[in-house]
Amino acid sequence: MDTEAKPTERDRSSAPETGSEERSRSSRIPQRSATMSWRRAAALGAVCAVFLLLFSTYVLQPFLIPSGSMESTLRVGDRVLVNKLAYRFGSVPQRGDVVVFDGTGSFVQEKPEENPVTALAHGVAASLGLAEPAETDFVKRVVGVGGDRVVCCDKRGRVEVNGRPVDEEYLYRGDAPSRAAFDIVVPDGRLWMMGDHRSNSRDSRDHLGEPGGGMVPVDRVIGRVDWIGWPLGRLGPLPDTGAFDGVRIPDGTHG
Repeated sequence: MDTEAKPTERDRSSAPETGSEERSRSSRIPQRSATMSWRRAAALGAVCAVFLLLFSTYVLQPFLIPSGSMESTLRVGDRVLVNKLAYRFGSVPQRGDVVVFDGTGSFVQEKPEENPVTALAHGVAASLGLAEPAETDFVKRVVGVGGDRVVCCDKRGRVEVNGRPVDEEYLYRGDAPSRAAFDIVVPDGRLWMMGDHRSNSRDSRDHLGEPGGGMVPVDRVIGRVDWIGWPLGRLGPLPDTGAFDGVRIPDGTHG
């Protein structure tokens, strides 16, 4: 009779499957970590987007140039930086400034109807310089300010401001200052706007017979174009002009 005790086999059901538990636990940790990382990235992206929108709304807005009306100063596809603080603290647009403005009531009589959702999405993209500006936004050069008499043209074909001929060195090569004659006095609080590529620009001249007479209210100016931000080969400040240095304001003093 075999009296030697035989080893008993352990109950397999009670033995912990350490390998599978460890694998399950270790597989959950990376997934949780990945989820947290994604959430952090999304939150950071949202914060950055809000900051950029606020900065663009109140300080410096990228603006995509959609047409050739300001050539050669600005070219189609340029991204310019619009200084929205330029006229916030008592300063006003000066002759020679290149500005972005809302042309509603002067260049455009009524805003076109748009789908609200589409308009919002386009507005956000435009405010970041990723889409063309709204149909009511324009970029032109200030040629006359309130009280100025602007006449076209003198015997040499130059525009006169308050009796002073203006040598506009920024004009598109080969362009005449204007092929349409005009003689206007700019009302106080308004601006006379013209593109640098005069033969390719619809500006104040084209709206003389409409309500507002093509004169843009100063409070419709969004900001001053101070820099070209793209493409990199054109990166830098907008060239200054001394074309209006000798122009006097109507009372005979220098403007």
